[in-house]
Parts: sequence; structure tokens; C-alpha cells
Amino acid sequence: MRKKATPANIKKREVQSPEVEKTKAAAPSQGLPDLIEALTAGPGGASPFFHDGDDATGVQDLNLPPELPVLAVRDIVVFNYMILPLFVGREKSVQAVDAALSGDRYILILTQKDESVDDPDADDLYLTGTIGMIMRMLKMPDGRLKVLVQGLARAKVRKFLSHEPYHLAEVEPIMEPEDLELTAEHEALMRSSREQSEKILSLRGISSSDIMSVLNNVNEPGRLADLIASNLRMKVAEAQKILECPDPVDRLELVNKQLVKEVEVASMQNKIQSMAKEGMDKAQKDFFLREQLKAIKRELGDDHDENEEIEDFRKAIESSGMPKDVMKETFKQLRRLEAMHSESSEATVIRTYLDWMTELPWKKLSRDRLDIKKAKTILDEDHYDLEKVKERILEYLSVRKLNPKMKGPILCFSGPPGVGKTSLGRSIARSLGRKFHRMSLGGMRDEAEIRGHRRTYIGSMPGRIIQAIKQCGTRNPVIMLDEIDKLGSDFRGDPSSALLEVLDPEQNYSFTDHYLNVPFDLSKVMFICTANMLETIPGPLRDRMEIIRIPGYTEHEKVVITRRYIIPRQCEENGLKEKELNISDKLVAKVVREYTREAGLRNVEREIGTLCRKMARQKAEGEKGPFSITAKNLYKLLGPPHFLDDEKEKELPPGVAVGLAWTPVGGETLHVEVTTMPGKGKLTLTGKLGDVMKESAQAALSIARARADEYGIDPAFSENMDIHVHVPAGATPKDGPSAGVTLVTALISALSGIPVDPDVAMTGEISLRGRVLPVGGIKEKILAAVTRGMKKVLIPDQNKKDLDEIPAELRKKVVIKTIKHVKEVWPLAKGK
Repeated sequence: MRKKATPANIKKREVQSPEVEKTKAAAPSQGLPDLIEALTAGPGGASPFFHDGDDATGVQDLNLPPELPVLAVRDIVVFNYMILPLFVGREKSVQAVDAALSGDRYILILTQKDESVDDPDADDLYLTGTIGMIMRMLKMPDGRLKVLVQGLARAKVRKFLSHEPYHLAEVEPIMEPEDLELTAEHEALMRSSREQSEKILSLRGISSSDIMSVLNNVNEPGRLADLIASNLRMKVAEAQKILECPDPVDRLELVNKQLVKEVEVASMQNKIQSMAKEGMDKAQKDFFLREQLKAIKRELGDDHDENEEIEDFRKAIESSGMPKDVMKETFKQLRRLEAMHSESSEATVIRTYLDWMTELPWKKLSRDRLDIKKAKTILDEDHYDLEKVKERILEYLSVRKLNPKMKGPILCFSGPPGVGKTSLGRSIARSLGRKFHRMSLGGMRDEAEIRGHRRTYIGSMPGRIIQAIKQCGTRNPVIMLDEIDKLGSDFRGDPSSALLEVLDPEQNYSFTDHYLNVPFDLSKVMFICTANMLETIPGPLRDRMEIIRIPGYTEHEKVVITRRYIIPRQCEENGLKEKELNISDKLVAKVVREYTREAGLRNVEREIGTLCRKMARQKAEGEKGPFSITAKNLYKLLGPPHFLDDEKEKELPPGVAVGLAWTPVGGETLHVEVTTMPGKGKLTLTGKLGDVMKESAQAALSIARARADEYGIDPAFSENMDIHVHVPAGATPKDGPSAGVTLVTALISALSGIPVDPDVAMTGEISLRGRVLPVGGIKEKILAAVTRGMKKVLIPDQNKKDLDEIPAELRKKVVIKTIKHVKEVWPLAKGK
């Protein structure tokens, strides 16, 4: 005999009709936590889902009619042994319920494929559903029906007999296999389903003892599958697939797959809830700790009220000297801070921003030292020579004295390494009486380094220009942008483009940093840039700067600088007194000439530092000074000379000429070698030459062929002779047009068999008409010629103006000849 359930002790679930809102608590979406209430709904705690022993009634014992009215439900799939309340509001559904109640109370429950359809047709319904019995019916005041239905058996629709006034279908019950023999595999599957169910219960924090006792008492795979499936959270399509599976074992396998999925979802949900709870607990803990800290500070009398902080910011803004527009924006941010909770992350960002705004020197200026004579004395104390640079600085000071409103200049010192470009910036700041800040740009690739980061980013801050202004504490410091020729660019932007505004006196009065987001006046800043090569600086940026070239030093200048600056500095750094080291100017010149070959003085300083360390060791071992450096112990202290003057060949074979080249580290001598051999006029060029130098060689060959008669050369050499031109140091790239004169001379020497004078060095570009065109780097080239012991230098006539930059003592050591045409070169260059 079937045990009945009463509505008072059944867990109610609702399936919505079109007149009410969508179902929130449909039975399959409730999950296993509702299972215990449904299982204990019968009298005495017996389950309405099961039949007890021999009193169980099978599908064949129900005496089901072949034709049943159809009740369409929207978002639920009803399984066997499931008891649930349904709200019925559609007209056809009400008629179907009335027809069932007027008969034997049986009704076929089918699920809609699309729940949005209000009047489902036969094609809108799944054809497999559940035969249910209407246990109770209650009419609602609004005309709807509330019925309590119990699922009895699966059934399939053979065909629909009618659709009006309700759906009437011919049904075929789906029989469960009887006396299914349980195998070990079946038992393992049932055990796995129970374990997965227990996991879900534990993840949701529900006591599982009563529920698991019910599940453990179910020994039929099909019944266990229906029991679990009716309480699983599944989509309608997935639940319908389980309902349509006739084999109980296969049905349990499908349920088991859904259980595994539900375990994963429940685990993730539990993890998310735990993380949220931890975050909430930490926030509450921080809040209570901050409140306790405030209370402790109040008791100690050390509390600083938030209102006081706001008031401090307000006073700082008013006294900062900001322009009106900037002050308006700053007060706006202050009001935002005042309206926020003091411990919020946004408040921290605004507080940092206000700190920057109030600490910047909006109106503070250093007072320039406008005593021109004193400034000249300081410049002379710090640097020897460099008259052109010193003159430009004194001109700036003079104009500044006469016109205090003038804008700061943008100077760029260009020259080889080690000539004192960076240290010259410090000397300029000292002579002006201004603060000095050096900013290295070498390798910089991020535009935000110049313009700053926007405040929306975590850890954002102003660019390095604004940082330098704040660090100096004045609006008119000397800022040195070191190595500006080594800026790069990548996906983060182009810093050289960002510098276009910074280094333009007509624009930088309203420079806007991304972090500040308000204009800042940089027109009073004196920017000084340094570069080794101007070619790598973008044209628009180079156009904004006043280029001042600083050439390499002569030997005499190096000796004076070493005596005046390097020796005192190295003695102090190595623990010696200047009087304890005796070294003559002649030996200093020997160190410069034989141990260094450079335009600057870095290697000279290293060698002098080596001598000072040797003497410092002797002093530390107990010897008493003064310590003398002589020609005998110099080689012992520094080792064999690195460079020798006798590298210059005393005689040159035919086909070899000495040229002069410019490099970023100074001038160099360059040997051009030409050899001829029987052939068909082929020209071979080697020595890692660039395209321009190769073109110069082609032009030199054309001139030699065109003027063969003038130089006593066989005119037919281009038909029966191959020519090979080689420039030694083959691993070093060489390019440029200034080797044209040297190439012509070496070709004529090789073809005529007359050697070139080994004491002659030359430079100059050539044209096909034989004109000698001007070249650059004349001072460095003449310095290299003097260093190598050359006695005569040939330069283009148009470079005569560059001779004014060459010191008089340098010009005394070499004869400088100017040439206008190629025909003037050979008489001056050929040897005996």
C-alpha cells in the first residue's frame, strides 16, 4: 500500500505560469540540501519516494489509462517519486487538470523546449515525460490552480489525439527492468554517486548524515539516479536527457557525470566565497585596528585630526605661488579628498598628488651670480681652454644682467668622450650660482620617463624633468641631459619626441606632465645637452639646440690639464699629498704620447691614477716621500708603451699614401694601399668600406684615367691591369668622402711607380672635375697628424677658416698646405 504525503510536511517547489514571475525554486534546481525535507515528508518519517517491501506498487499495477491529458511545464523536468506543487494558470493547463480530476487523477507532465512560448504546440514539447498523480488541488483567488503532483512513471507520447480544449495524448509507459542483477560495476557506480553527493553536501556546509542514510538505503540504480537527478542543478536539456534514458545503469552514469561537474562548480564557489570572506574579515580587522590606533593617539595627545590635514594642505596651496588655473585644479582635488574616506585607496592617490603640487617650486628662483668677472674666474678655475664655451656662458650672463626676463638657452656640447662635457655643466651651474641636476638619457626608451605616468596607474609618478625641479627646489636650475644622442624608442613611445616641447623655449613655458595634468613653466631652466655624435639626434630635436662643438685636446693641452687638475685629484683620491709626487711635464707628455691615444683625458687619468697607487703602496710600506717618477722607472711602473712614435714608416712603397680620418674619439691616420697586377681593368675594394668611400675610390680611378698623360701613366692601364685598393684595419668600418684625395694620390703612386713622401698626410673630398671639396674634423685630423709625427698636412682650401681653432703651438709643429685642385696634390705629396 502506497504511503501518502500531506502538503504540510512537503518541501514546496514552484513552476511558473505566464501570469507569475519565472520559477526560482524548481525542484531540479534546488540541489541536494532540500533532499532531507522531501524524504521525510511521509507519516512517521517514511519516504514518499519509495515503496516498502511487498507493498510496493509497480507501473504495471497502476492500471494507467492509454489516453491522458497533458500538462505543459516551463523550466522543470519531473522525475519519478518526485512530489511538488505546481501553479497552473494557462487555460489549456487548467482544462487538463480539470479533466484529470474528473477521471482517475492521472496526468502526463511534459516539459517545453522553449519556456518563452505561452501557448505550446505539440512541436514545442518534449515527447518523453512523467505520468503524475494529482494529490491535492486548490483554487487561488486570482483564478489559478495550485496542484500537488507526484511523479509515478516515465511515459512516451505515441501521438497527440487532440489539442482543444487541452492537449490529449496517447501514451506508452516506459517499464523499468525487473529483478536487475547488481554487478560489482553497478555497485561501484552507485557508491561513486553517493560519495559525490556527500562531497556536494560538505562543500555547502550541510549536515549529510540523514541524507546519506536515505541514499545508502536505495539499492536500485534507476531509483537512485531519479532520486539524485530530481535534486541536482541542471539545465532542462540535460535533465530531459536523463529522463529519456531507459536503462537504469546508463541513467545513473549520466547522473554521475553531472555530479562530478556539480562538485567542481561547488568547489570553485566555495573557494570564491572563502576568498571574499577573508577579504571582508581583513577589511573589518583593519578598520577596528585603525579606530583603536586613533583612540590610543587621542589618549597620548598625538592625534592629528583629518581636518587639520585638510587645513594644512589648504595653507600650503595658498602659499605655494601657483598660477590661478593650477590653484583652481588643486583645490578641486582637495575638495575630493575632503569628501572621501581617509583610508580609501583613491584618497591615498590624491594625497600623494597634493604633496607633489605643494612641494614644487612654483615661484622660487635662484638668484643668478651676475658678476661677469667672477663667473669667468670660476670657469677658468674649473676648465682649461674651451674658450668658445666659456665665451657663450659669459654672453648669456651679460644678457641676463641686462634683461632679467630672458628665457633659458638650450645648449648642446658635442665632442668625443673624455673632453669634459659633463663636468663643464657643473662648472656652469657653479658660475651662475644655480642648482645643478644631471639626467642620463642613455638607453632611455620610455616616453613616460619624460612626461610622467597618468594618475590612473598604480605607482604612477611625475616624469624625471618634474622630479629634477622638485629635487633642486628652484624653478631655474641647470639641468644637464647627458648622452642625448643615445636615446631609443620602442612600443612605450619615443622620448626624443617628448623632449621637443621640453627643449623649445617658445613652448616649454607651459610644459604639461601627465601626472600633474597642469602646465609648469620650464622657460627659466637652463638645459645643457651632451652628445658624442650629432647624426643620431633627430633633426627636429637638433634644430632646437645651440650646438657647441668641443674638439679633442692637443698634447700641450693634455699636459697642462694633467698638471693642473688630474694629478692633484688623483693624489687626493689615493691618499697622497701633491708635493709627495714628483713628475716632470716631459714625463707627463711621454705618458700622454706613449700610453694613450684619445681625444679626451680618461685614459690619461687612469695612467696617472696607476702611478699614484704605486706610490701610495710605497708610502703604506713605510717609505718616506717625496716619490719621484723618472724615465727609468716609468716603464717599470706602467709597463711597455702602448703606442710608439716610430710606427710612422720612414719610407713608403709606391701605391701607399697616408690619409687623415675623423672618429668619435678623435682623429686617426689612415694608410691607403693600392697594388696593380695584370688583368682586364677590374677594381677591387677591401677593408670594410662604406658606400660613400667606395664611390670615392671609383671617382679617384676615373680621375687617374682621365689625367693619365699629366702624371706619366700608360693610358691603357685600365685595359690590361687589375687594381686592388685596400685600407688596413679591415675589421673597422670606414666611410665618408674625405679619403678622396688620399685615394687619388695612392692610385697615381701605384701606376707611376713613384712613392709618396712618408711625412705627408692629407684629407679632402674630390669631384670628377678634380676639385678638392671641404671636409670636417680638421682640428682632430691635424692633431692626429702631429701625434704620428707627420711634418706636412694637405687640407682643402675651403677649410682654411678652421685653422683659427687650432692652437698656435700645434701649427708650429706641422706645415699646413691648402689645395683647391687635384693637380696641386701630387707635386706636394710625391717623394724623392
